[in-house]
Amino acid sequence: MRPNQIRTRLEAGQLVINAWLSIASTYAAEGVGHSGVHSVTVDLQHGMLDFADALQMMQAISATPATPLVRVPALDAARIMHLLDAGAYGIICPMISTPQQAADLVAACRYPPTGKRSFGPSRGLLYGGADYVAEADRTIMVIPMIETAEAVDRIDEILDVEGVDMIYLGPNDLAFDLDGHVGHPRPRSEAALARVLQAAQVRNTPAGIFCASAEEARARADQGFRLVTPANDFAHLTRSMKEAVRVTLAEPDAAVPRSAARHGY
Repeated sequence: MRPNQIRTRLEAGQLVINAWLSIASTYAAEGVGHSGVHSVTVDLQHGMLDFADALQMMQAISATPATPLVRVPALDAARIMHLLDAGAYGIICPMISTPQQAADLVAACRYPPTGKRSFGPSRGLLYGGADYVAEADRTIMVIPMIETAEAVDRIDEILDVEGVDMIYLGPNDLAFDLDGHVGHPRPRSEAALARVLQAAQVRNTPAGIFCASAEEARARADQGFRLVTPANDFAHLTRSMKEAVRVTLAEPDAAVPRSAARHGY
């Protein structure tokens, strides 16, 4: 089966840089996949796209060295299985707050007898290779998102669910839940992030996180996160265009306020 570059890098102790796509564009997906990132997540929760878009974007990513992931809208077993059949090499699932939800996510991603995934690999077989069914459970990644106060309180139980390959932190939803806003400073949610990261490190479970910028991604990597997402495509597009306008008009470089989240999760 085609290797999962995320697993390969994590096993080698290397950082994983993950791109995040919210705009339905195969052209952009292919370009981002060639940018040097190690994985590309197609966002079906907050992204402006649907299953047909995600399928075509994963096909475009397949022409690059990057590994395709999908963030699903919710814990929906049928939809998760469909996206795995379409070639996703990992599922990021939002709002996982209990060990039972984590176990249900694992079950949707694993073939029997380990899980309950229905047989029908479709494009997964084309992308993964002839041994896809035999190797899928060892290759595809199950990644619950930790972004609620309940998830933080129950993080040890969630991490102990067999089959959870990585956790992914949603800092803005966590800030909403614990600090009551997505602005800065956000002391309660930052303390919660540190607690979750420590619990993951104790179990040698990799932790990833969404970041608002490359600078934040570097800081999070230094903090101990093993996979970092340095903002999404829309943020990079609009930020770059604003900078181009500023330079063209010879305007001063105004400081960007940190009072609110910027296209983050």
